[in-house]
Amino acid sequence: MNVVLLSVRSICLVWALSWPVATVTGAHTTGRKKHKDVYLGENSKNKYGGRIDYKLKKQDSTKSLLIKTEQLLRIEEHDFAIRPGFGNAAIPVGIDVQVESIDSISEVNMDFTMTLYLRHYWKDERLAFPSQTNLSRTFDARLVKKIWVPDVFFVHSKRSFIHDTTMENIMLRVYPDGNILYSVRITVTALCAMDFSSFPLDTQNCSLELESYAYNENDLMLYWKNGNDSLRTDEIVLSQFFIEEFNPSNGLAFYSSTGWYNRLYINFILRRHIFFFMLQTYFPTMLMVVLSWVSFWIDRRAVPARVSLGITTVLTMSTIITGVSSSMPQVSYVKAVDIYLWTSFLFVFLSVIEYAAVNYCTTVEEMRKLKKGKVPTSYNASQAMAFDGCFHDNDIELTPFPSLVPALTPNPLETSTQDSRDAPATEGTRLRRQRSVRENLDLLLRHSYMIDSYSRVAFPLSYLLFNIIYWSMYS
Repeated sequence: MNVVLLSVRSICLVWALSWPVATVTGAHTTGRKKHKDVYLGENSKNKYGGRIDYKLKKQDSTKSLLIKTEQLLRIEEHDFAIRPGFGNAAIPVGIDVQVESIDSISEVNMDFTMTLYLRHYWKDERLAFPSQTNLSRTFDARLVKKIWVPDVFFVHSKRSFIHDTTMENIMLRVYPDGNILYSVRITVTALCAMDFSSFPLDTQNCSLELESYAYNENDLMLYWKNGNDSLRTDEIVLSQFFIEEFNPSNGLAFYSSTGWYNRLYINFILRRHIFFFMLQTYFPTMLMVVLSWVSFWIDRRAVPARVSLGITTVLTMSTIITGVSSSMPQVSYVKAVDIYLWTSFLFVFLSVIEYAAVNYCTTVEEMRKLKKGKVPTSYNASQAMAFDGCFHDNDIELTPFPSLVPALTPNPLETSTQDSRDAPATEGTRLRRQRSVRENLDLLLRHSYMIDSYSRVAFPLSYLLFNIIYWSMYS
């Protein structure tokens, strides 16, 4: 029992001793926080005049820097919705352009896409500022929205945008005397009126046109800053074109409701590379035409071989023509490639028609021989065709060419027939009887193999003549 009472007394004594310590510790912690707040408050009042705390200090310092810039340029003192020198002569705005790349040229849409650096130069005395070092100040797009800048736009543009990675590609540089350089990086897609009458042996003249949208020539005068040197280009390589020339020019544009405007032109001449189209269009077309001539050397009785070859070449030519037409705009005039393709298609088609004529003439000739009994009754034409796909001329009796001896009409004044060889040319006249059209057709029907013989020479010579005329005209 005594042991239990001793334990209880010990616990109460320990609790009584620990309670003041905890109270003193809490008091010290509260006092430390209080002294820290007082210290920060006094420091804030001494350093910042007691106006802001530590977090607001950062915001106000940023604001103070912006106010310093605007005060230096006196932006709040002027109305920048009005152009510089309003009421006086037109403000001159110089332009220079550096072409970075020509991204694409579309024949189907008849446009081109170009990426360029567009730089404007003008003077606005409202932005002049004092400077002991005479150094310029450079700003980004945030200040551009607060001042006046020229409203230059691209005439006949379809799409355009200012690059914004990682920030908007806009630079504004202000000089102490008020001269300003304003540069932007733009990609623009503009219309190009192309003429495809000589395609693909053509040369295209395209231009990118710049003009002020709101200010006519009485308010704003656009000009090339450094003349012909105002247009600079990087090394531009295109897949289908070779750039022959890049040159700037200027002019005036008239609008009936608003008057005359200064307009600047970026002109460039594009010459198409022909090698791509030679590989894709011209060489396959030539091979198809030459392939169609192979049928002239195949036996005229080999109907499956000659018909299959003719149909294959015709269908291949149709595929080539369709492929070229699908990649071209639907223009209402004939292009140079159309002339070549359709003329080649005509040669292939005529080779098929040639065999139809040979087959018809051969059939008519055989029918005549059957009627005259010159073909033996034991001869089976179907079996001969099934054996090797062709007839043989030695199986059928074919009459040779008739000997054509011109008739000689003696001169009545001749005294002797034996002395006619020694007589002068005036003593006799040789008359050749011309065959009629019917006789010529009858001769052709009797000797149908002559059509193939003539075609072997006529077709290649005609196609060669066509190629000489075509390439001399368009190249």
